[in-house]
Amino acid sequence: MLLYILVIFLQFPKLKPKRGNTWSCEKGVSALTTYKYPRDSNNDMNCFVYCQCPDYYDDSFVMGFLRLIRRYGYPFRNKTRIRLYALQHMQSRGFSKEGVPNGNDVVHPVLIIGAGPVGLVLSILLTKLGINCTVLERNRAFSKHPQAHFINNRSMEIFRKIDGLVEEIQSSQPPVDLWRKFIYCTSLSGSILGSVDHIQPQDLEHVVSPVSVAHFSQYKLTMLLFKQLENLGFQICAPESLEGNEQSCEQKIMMGHECVSIDASDDFVTVTASSIIKGKRVEQNIHCNILIGTDGAGSTVRKLVGIEMRGEKDLQKLVSVHFFSRDLGQFLLEENPGMLFFIFNTEAIGVLVAHDLRQGEFVLQIPFYPPQQTIEDFSPKACEELISKLVGQEFGDVDVIDIKPWIMHAEVAERFICSGNRILLAGDAAHRFPPAGGFGMNTGIQDAHNLAWKIASVIKGIAPISMLNNYEIERKPIALFNTRLSLENYKAAMSVPAALGLDPTVANTVHQFIVNGIGSILPSRLQKVALDGIFGIGRAQLSEFVLNESNPLGSSRLAKLKHIFEEGKSLQLQFPAEDLGFRYLQGALVPESNDVESPPEVLTGRRRDYTPSAQPGSRLPHMFVRVNPLCEETISTLDLVSGDKVEFILIIAPVEESYHLAREAFKVAEEQEISLRVCIFWSTDSVEGLEKGSEAALSPWKNYADVVEAQSSTSNWWDMCNMTNRGAILVRPDEHIAWRTSSGLAGDPRVEMQRVFAAIQYTVK
Repeated sequence: MLLYILVIFLQFPKLKPKRGNTWSCEKGVSALTTYKYPRDSNNDMNCFVYCQCPDYYDDSFVMGFLRLIRRYGYPFRNKTRIRLYALQHMQSRGFSKEGVPNGNDVVHPVLIIGAGPVGLVLSILLTKLGINCTVLERNRAFSKHPQAHFINNRSMEIFRKIDGLVEEIQSSQPPVDLWRKFIYCTSLSGSILGSVDHIQPQDLEHVVSPVSVAHFSQYKLTMLLFKQLENLGFQICAPESLEGNEQSCEQKIMMGHECVSIDASDDFVTVTASSIIKGKRVEQNIHCNILIGTDGAGSTVRKLVGIEMRGEKDLQKLVSVHFFSRDLGQFLLEENPGMLFFIFNTEAIGVLVAHDLRQGEFVLQIPFYPPQQTIEDFSPKACEELISKLVGQEFGDVDVIDIKPWIMHAEVAERFICSGNRILLAGDAAHRFPPAGGFGMNTGIQDAHNLAWKIASVIKGIAPISMLNNYEIERKPIALFNTRLSLENYKAAMSVPAALGLDPTVANTVHQFIVNGIGSILPSRLQKVALDGIFGIGRAQLSEFVLNESNPLGSSRLAKLKHIFEEGKSLQLQFPAEDLGFRYLQGALVPESNDVESPPEVLTGRRRDYTPSAQPGSRLPHMFVRVNPLCEETISTLDLVSGDKVEFILIIAPVEESYHLAREAFKVAEEQEISLRVCIFWSTDSVEGLEKGSEAALSPWKNYADVVEAQSSTSNWWDMCNMTNRGAILVRPDEHIAWRTSSGLAGDPRVEMQRVFAAIQYTVK
């Protein structure tokens, strides 16, 4: 160690501490790290360790010190920890292989860790935009445990950009009448306490969206996404198939490869991937320009880069039992079909998720109270008995496939980006919610959609790497909002057992008392007996003797339960206002000068309907249109945005001042090497001048389309957008609005377009 210190001082005899950038150490941190910006007090990774740190350092000293360590090798390096080198600003530098340990090593444009739905959707969207990527997945095969199963409107709209995916989901999912209800009962064969229909007529009419929500198991979605990637040229590879050819991993899903360390330099990121080949552990280094962690709630990437989660931990522990029973499925098809069955009786409590009644595929969610209960208590035989208690009768064909414990959290990562914007988090790696409302997978899919065009812009050299800052600026507020909303919806779900005298907070308090109180003096076996006894007394309130109209207490509870259902205060499935109406207030967009941020909403966990908006940051409103007057086929306005290239859309009306704006926008886009398409909206009663009007007005530019409102539309496009036909809308490649002018420009349109694209960070190269 003294030799290292001596070499440092011989190497830099004239350097002096410089005030400006503050650096410090924290006790217990074992990763060698530093960043280009002042230290964040919440981030343990922004420090030096193994050495005495002065309060202030000159950046050149930092870089020299770290170069020296890399040159001579550091004696305390641990390959299972992240090693982050100092990163300089890379505002206008393109990606290069400079500094790669071996000049022949491949540097992949994008490496994605985690082949769940979010990672696979991101890889598809990037590939369609012309960006090569590689996916690492630590499992050799995927579990068929269903997990998420509700796909909301916005996610289905994103899937419409993936060829044929929506059609496959719609044809494979159960008919909507088999899953539109949540049913509350004492058993599947017993009394019905209440039923809530979550599908309203407008949900199926395609007025606010060109596609409806879906009920489709996550593992089935994963298989369809794999099929899409294979169609795009991807190969699914086991470790053995890559032995001796590690550099040839582009457009591959590398199964059985676990990320064990990450090095981030100023030029690239190196991931050390570990795999088992012929019984022997093998490590290989994979270099990439950008690394995205989509590796789930326990994200290895997030842990390696030292990003903490903030929020509410351990809301509830549950056991998830995946099983098949065609007889049970047929019974429910005939008696009372639904998606979720909330079952409360004297012997057991659980939530049965009907993934597909026709196939008889179910998941049973059961409260779990360790350490008094262990996962061994939930053997397949014990689960079969529990299923019979909840169903109210025995079905001989119950086949338990898988049993998994899991913990419910409501947390969001402190940061979504680090290491000079080269390492990013998406999906459950960045946020994890209660499953109330299905926000988990859907928010992750929308992360991928937001991120894909930004990464493509950076890799193609259209935008600087600082463009990726906008990903966190835009998506983190949405994640925080969805966390609060899912928490409120979770509380609504808990209102039903609370009304029945089974307040979950009381159950948790009792459990904590046993763990921390009598648990200190009773052996574990007696703790379990005490817990089972107390919970058994609580469930006794669900007996027919108590829970009936003749019993004053039971009558009061049933009346309260009815009020909860009628007022929409129970668990909700759909949130159209939040699903389609979420809006980015800052980021790659130009806010309106009169756009004042409204105070935070008071969330209730109840359904609110969506109102179309064309404000900057909003998703482009949907309307069915025809791309020319001769075309009979109608498309959605969302289809005007390409999924195959990074292209902006400028929507105008056929008036001279708007044509002038479009011509100037074309000039600016050409200068900035940005792809721009102009769409001219014609109302159904003003198409006489369409045939020649736009061609003459926009010559010599050809990348435009005349768009005619479909006659079936209920309102005029500009009225729906709350704008005049002198206005204009600029739409981003992710279908969100980047800029608009509501009623025409007062100034020079060329200057305005330059300002707009500069604000979206497309001018610095």
